[in-house]
Amino acid sequence: MLDFSGQRILVAGGSSGIGLATAELAAELGADVTIASRSRERVEAACRSCAHGLRGAVLDLADDAAVARFFELDEPWHHIVVTGSQVSMAAVRDLPLSSALDAVDSKFWGFYHVARHARIHSGGSLGVVAGFLSTRPAAGRALMGAINAALESLVRGLALELKPVRVNAVSPAVVDTSMWDSMEPSVREAMFERLRASYPAGCVGQPLDIARQLLLLAATPYATGTIVTLDGGASCLLYTSPSPRDQRGS
Repeated sequence: MLDFSGQRILVAGGSSGIGLATAELAAELGADVTIASRSRERVEAACRSCAHGLRGAVLDLADDAAVARFFELDEPWHHIVVTGSQVSMAAVRDLPLSSALDAVDSKFWGFYHVARHARIHSGGSLGVVAGFLSTRPAAGRALMGAINAALESLVRGLALELKPVRVNAVSPAVVDTSMWDSMEPSVREAMFERLRASYPAGCVGQPLDIARQLLLLAATPYATGTIVTLDGGASCLLYTSPSPRDQRGS
């Protein structure tokens, strides 16, 4: 059993999905957990929902100056996990350029800003959720694959630059989170059913699956520069992506 007693953990993007699952599990394992997100309402709701107690902070990771101020005003952290992003997905020629730039700002530059400014104890860790599209390109997901690939490369470089702080990533395939809520329920369930039938694991990912791996990397002193592909075996297949309609996602 992992034990984070006496350790301070920040989960950026911790108000929902993978981030909230990570925050709740870390708190259950004894950590003093703070979640950060752009929405005060969502942060407060998430804090109220957790039986083990969470602290909350409002923070826009795309705002470098705000990220710098946030870390200047607080004590060093033992572990930081970045899970949240606001990303629209569509084919390159269909996605407005402003939306593409916002996606890069949110998912890539947001993590970059944290890496620049975060104060982390020696031997502590910085983790991020990337995605298996980094190595499994799909039509309608080219931008997302590029962002994830950039994140994975950044993680490896940061492992060298930030040592003895450790830097790692988890790259999942489809995870059942609210990112898919804009789809028609019947269409969403049909997509999940098709993926459950095709993935060797026989299921799509759940937020807790990714949370466990993120915290295992955080707790493992030997883990740095590590990219864990946690995709239900989807990388073993000739993958057919979900519909490339404009969706939010990781």
